[in-house]
Amino acid sequence: MRPVVWKRSYELPGGVRLELGGRTLIMGILNATPDSFSDGGRYDNVAAAVEHARVMAAEGADIIDIGGESTRPGGAQVPLEEELRRVLPVISAVREALPDMPLSIDTYKAETAQRALEAGAHIINDVWGLQADPGMAAVAAAWGCPVVISHNREAVEYGDFVPDVLDDLLRGVKTALAAGVAEERIWLDPGIGFAKNYGHNLDLLGRLEEIAALGYPVLLGTSRKRFIRETLGLPPGDAVEGTGATVALGIAQGCQIVRVHDVKPMKRVAAMTDAIVYRRADVRE
Repeated sequence: MRPVVWKRSYELPGGVRLELGGRTLIMGILNATPDSFSDGGRYDNVAAAVEHARVMAAEGADIIDIGGESTRPGGAQVPLEEELRRVLPVISAVREALPDMPLSIDTYKAETAQRALEAGAHIINDVWGLQADPGMAAVAAAWGCPVVISHNREAVEYGDFVPDVLDDLLRGVKTALAAGVAEERIWLDPGIGFAKNYGHNLDLLGRLEEIAALGYPVLLGTSRKRFIRETLGLPPGDAVEGTGATVALGIAQGCQIVRVHDVKPMKRVAAMTDAIVYRRADVRE
């Protein structure tokens, strides 16, 4: 089957441009948190965060995703004011240091998304797929920004796993469209590692083309995640090869954005995979 990829062109605030459909985009992860599972505390001050953003940009990041609350399983919820304290100075400083870099805010809180967009972010990345905060879809619609709808659930309970995931994602799409989000601004994320056990993650990675076939660009976030570490018996910082395998597999099935910690090696994995995949991809407007 030829992988389906969607061509999109975005004019973002501040004259920032983002193009989808010609190659895989690399979203670099910038955790402004003390407790993220693989790099917690390394970039939770503004100077360190900006330096890391500069490094990722130099290594080939196309988007930088900034988050102030760890979404690892079992992670503690962060109050709104603390999340804002963590992310707003980082967004402002990175926007000043890298004015042409698209920035994403990784949050499920509508108020954080609103304030982040005001501070210079361009994209909303909602790990709860517009389901946790009823105001999130309205914020995305009002700003006209791209919004990532990620799959998630309260419990690891399914009737028919992959069809249930597809239904949940389409429910998020329906929420977005009902709030006035333009269809071309919607991206989907299969939510690898969220409300899924080891087998679920592997099964879904083998069926990503079914998500791509829903008609929206797909963002894949597998970087350093537990199922990779469990498979290889390695700690988070030594999972680059396993992550690379999932990135290549995702691109081959139509994923167009990959969210990663290790930008330089994943940029190379994506470029090599693109050289093969985009020769035969079904690129659609």
